[in-house]
Amino acid sequence: MTEKYLTVTALTKYLKRKFEADPYLERIFLTGEISNFRMRPNAHQYFSLKDDQAKISAIMFKGAFGKLKFQPEEGMKVLVIGRISLYEPGGSYQIYVEHMEPDGVGALYQALEERKKAFHKEGLFNPNFKQPLVKYPKKIAVVTSPSGAVVRDIMTTVKRRYPIAQLVVFPTLVQGDKAAADITRRIKEVDQSGEYDTMIVARGGGSIEDLWPFNEENVARAIFEARTPIVSSVGHETDTTIADLVADVRAATPTAAAEIATPVLREELLRIKEKENRLFQAMSAQLKHKKQKHEHAVNSFVFKQPKRLYEAFSVQLDTLNRKLEQSLSQEINQKEKKFEQMKQRLYFRNPQEKVKISRQQIEFLNDKLEKNMERLVESKKIAVSQQIANLDLLSPLKTMLRGYSYVTIDEKIIKSVNEIDKEQILSVHLSDGVVDTTVTDVVRKD
Repeated sequence: MTEKYLTVTALTKYLKRKFEADPYLERIFLTGEISNFRMRPNAHQYFSLKDDQAKISAIMFKGAFGKLKFQPEEGMKVLVIGRISLYEPGGSYQIYVEHMEPDGVGALYQALEERKKAFHKEGLFNPNFKQPLVKYPKKIAVVTSPSGAVVRDIMTTVKRRYPIAQLVVFPTLVQGDKAAADITRRIKEVDQSGEYDTMIVARGGGSIEDLWPFNEENVARAIFEARTPIVSSVGHETDTTIADLVADVRAATPTAAAEIATPVLREELLRIKEKENRLFQAMSAQLKHKKQKHEHAVNSFVFKQPKRLYEAFSVQLDTLNRKLEQSLSQEINQKEKKFEQMKQRLYFRNPQEKVKISRQQIEFLNDKLEKNMERLVESKKIAVSQQIANLDLLSPLKTMLRGYSYVTIDEKIIKSVNEIDKEQILSVHLSDGVVDTTVTDVVRKD
C-alpha cells in the first residue's frame, strides 16, 4: 500500500519539472508592486511582487541587479521579465527576474529603441559621416548646464591638460520639456559662428526621463548636421543616448570628454623639443658633410697644382711632335731611296736623252717633293699651333693677362688678410712683371 504514496521531495521535483517544461513559464512579463524589499549590497536580491489580489516571491541575481539603471524601492510599480520555477527546499514557486524597469518608463524605452532603429537605417550613426577632432584646438565650446559638477570637471581637465585653449560655456537647459529645443539652439549657434574647433555636449547622469532631451530628433539632427566636430558625454558610462550615437566621438564622462578633446600640452612640447633636437642633429650632420666636401675641393690639385691641368696636353703635344718628326724622316728616307734607285737606273742606261729626260723627271720630282714637304710641314705646323693655342687657353698666364694677379710675401702666396700685417712688403705678380709695395693698412670684412 505504501508504494502508492510519494515523498514530498518526489512531488516537489515533479512539480519543478512541470514548471520548467512549460513553454509559457520560460519567459514571463509581469507588472506589479515591489514588496518586502531590503537592499542587500553586492548580493542577490529577494523581494515580492504583488497587486491587489495576489503576491509572488521574486529573486534577482547579483549580475542582473547590477545592470539596473535605477534604484528599486518599496512600493514602486515595476515591469519585470523573468522565468517561473519552483524552489524545492521551501516548496514555493517564484519568479527569477532577469530584467526590471519602472512602470511607465517602458514606453520610453520602446520609443528609444524604435527611434534608434529608424536613425540607424537613415545613416545618422554611420561611422563614415563622423568627423575627426582637431588635434590642437584653439577654442572649445561647451554646451551644458552652467552649474554642477559637469562644467567644473571639464574646465578643470582642460586647464590641467591644455591651458592655452579657450573654453567657452554655452549655458543650456539639460532637463525638462524645453531642454531639447534649447540644446538644439545652442548647438546651431556654436556651429554657425564658425569660431570653434571642437564642441562638447555634456550633462550628468540621471534616469531615462532626465536624459530624454538628448534622445529627441531635433537634437540628433542638429548634432549630425553640425560642421564643428562634437564630443558627446551624456549620463554615466552605462547610459547611451541617441546624442552619443550621432556625435563624432562619445565619451563616458565629462572628464573623459575634455581629455578626448585636448592633448597634454607638456607632452606636445616635449615632442616638439625632440623634433627640434633631431632637426638640429640632422643639420649639424649636413653642415659637417658639406664642410668636408668643401675642404676636399679646396685641397684638390686644381687649386694647389694648377699646372697639372695641362700636363696631359703637354705630353700629347710632345707625342705629336715625335710623330711629326718620324713621319718627315720616313718621307725623306723614302724619297732618298727612290732618288738613289733612279740614279742607279740612269747610271746603267746612260743614253743622253734618257739622262736628260730622267734629269727633268728628277727635277720635277724634287720640286714636287719640296712642295709636298712644304705642305706637310705647313699642315703639321697648323696642327701644332692649334694644340698650342688650346693649351694656351688653359694657362694661368692667360688669366693674368685679363687683369688678374697674385700676391706673395717671401715667395709665399697670400690667401687671406689675416696673413698680412702693416709695413710688410708685398710682391704683386702681374702678367708682365712684379710690383713690390708696402702695406699701409689692413681692412678685414666682417
